[in-house]
Amino acid sequence: MTVLKDILSEAKNLAAVFEKTGAEVVEPDFLQISNVLLDLYGEDIRGRAFITNDPVYGEMMLRPDFTIPIVEQHMANSVSPARYTYCGKVFRRQEEFPDRPREFLQVGYEIFDGANTEKADAEVFLLVNEALNRIPVRIATGDIGILMAAVRSLSTTETRKNALLRHIWRPNRFRTLLNQFSGLSSKPYPNRNLEDYNKLLDKFEIIGSRNVYEIKERLEQINLETKTDPINPEEVKILDDLLSLKDTCAVVLGHLEKVSKKMPGIEATVNKFHKRLSYLEKNGVNIDLLDFEGSYGRTSMEYYDGFVFGFYSETQRNLSPVATGGRYDALTERIGQGKKIPAVGAILRPDLTLLLRQNNHD
Repeated sequence: MTVLKDILSEAKNLAAVFEKTGAEVVEPDFLQISNVLLDLYGEDIRGRAFITNDPVYGEMMLRPDFTIPIVEQHMANSVSPARYTYCGKVFRRQEEFPDRPREFLQVGYEIFDGANTEKADAEVFLLVNEALNRIPVRIATGDIGILMAAVRSLSTTETRKNALLRHIWRPNRFRTLLNQFSGLSSKPYPNRNLEDYNKLLDKFEIIGSRNVYEIKERLEQINLETKTDPINPEEVKILDDLLSLKDTCAVVLGHLEKVSKKMPGIEATVNKFHKRLSYLEKNGVNIDLLDFEGSYGRTSMEYYDGFVFGFYSETQRNLSPVATGGRYDALTERIGQGKKIPAVGAILRPDLTLLLRQNNHD
């Protein structure tokens, strides 16, 4: 039977792996001002967070994760390179899954260092792997940065590319847009011209946060879109290929190097992938057995924009991941209001790692 003192002991053992690196031990406040979290996650987070109101600070949330407050703290201090580790509770509402815990411990590790991002990626992964020693786990890896580089390489308008990049973490919306932009589905608003819509705007009262100018500007973008040539089918084929990749890292690397000859815009990101694998291989990871999925992280890791990974139980397929992590450079840029510091990190669930350890000993 798993009891709190055992989970605390497990958390302490996991944290020791990260503390030995000399990382600064931090614990952000339990209550976090909600506006930053809402800006990053959108209103969806209201369904997952415990919310209260403070007479001075306004709406606040019980800490739903550690990464964002640590990024805020680091960007305010602006001291790099830096390494942080933490161990503490996070809080989640569970209306849809009442059997899941509403508060649980997380242990984590974050690196803010732009000197060698691939080496930092490998460091985080290797430390997590060490912390999970002797636990039977399945490892999944991916690289959202490769997909983003491919989108940026498309021979189409910046408006289209930005729309696709914005929805990379929403696969259904991404596919809908890609189909529209490539001519595989009908274009939006095909039966009216811009003048028709402007006449309608002049007749009706505008209700909502957008003013007439903003709506007309959006209509001009839509009008321009209907006159823009479809994305090259060969480029769409490459995107589909990248999204469907599923093999070992060694095999995927060879394939990506060939693909980069057709789409040179991804070559730099593929080189980074190669460099990261070299660091992992030098430190005992068999890349011939390490799995890679081209779409991994797109539905559950919204602020990650590069290397991503997860560790899962081999025996309990329905169990949440025991550890996840990845690179989130863009998050630091958003919180830093344009100032970006390369960052990578990981979180572990000591309650789940303890459960797997106990099951492995039974």
